Amino acid sequence: MPFYSAHDGTRLAYHESGEGDPLICLPGGPMQDSLYLGDLGGLSAHRRLVLLDPRGTGESGKPDDPATYRCDRLVDDVEALRRHLGLDRMDVLGHSAGANLAVLYATRHPHRVARLLLIGPSTRAIGLEPTPQARLETARLRAGESWFPEAFAALQEIQAGNATDETWAAVAPFMSGRWDEAAREFHELCERRRNDEAAAAYGAEGAYDPEATRAALAGFGAPVLLLAGELDLNTPPGLAAEYAALFPRAELVVQPGAGHSPWIDDAGPFTAALAAFLDGDASR
Repeated sequence: MPFYSAHDGTRLAYHESGEGDPLICLPGGPMQDSLYLGDLGGLSAHRRLVLLDPRGTGESGKPDDPATYRCDRLVDDVEALRRHLGLDRMDVLGHSAGANLAVLYATRHPHRVARLLLIGPSTRAIGLEPTPQARLETARLRAGESWFPEAFAALQEIQAGNATDETWAAVAPFMSGRWDEAAREFHELCERRRNDEAAAAYGAEGAYDPEATRAALAGFGAPVLLLAGELDLNTPPGLAAEYAALFPRAELVVQPGAGHSPWIDDAGPFTAALAAFLDGDASR
């Protein structure tokens, strides 16, 4: 397994699969290792995937200073990876909370990003949040599922400020386009692989400056793909459309029947959309 050194000496790991031009992949969680990304539904057949284990997760080392888990400070780890790989410009993918890191990297190093891919992106870095009503409307699309009554009641409790471990567990089916055994195993894998201490620091005070980030994105010239699952409560399609509108050259794809990790729900449309975008012209 390859490693590289961050600016503060922390030993960081990344995983590679596939061949061709590299695609740097930043996992969500926040602060979850990259194992759950797998080969992104077979995307490794089109690109060389470079999946980073953020500091303190997976095979990467823990830093001496826990404050370096903060999202804006992780930008330096991504830049160190670019230098380690010897790339002048690179394509960058961020999933879920990892999209915040991808966007902060793009605003700080815009000329190093050839293409930016945001998959089910968290919107905290840009100061957007889905409304409770938008989440409820998206949730109601699942009304025919056997698990819906319990999960919907739990979602309402969470929105009312009554979140507990039990209510969070009950809403888990909303994360997937279909709640079957494979989805349950995937959800359990994700829950086990997160560094909770690092996650608590990821979005700490000072991590984000939404106004400055939005202003920077207005001048970001590289092509951007936002891919949202039709059924994703974290980033409903309407919110993804608002996000896409912040970029001069953004394409929005809404994957039918998909939840928060669309390559798990239906790999074919997911990989086709990403491969088509990655094969497009990235010239400015």
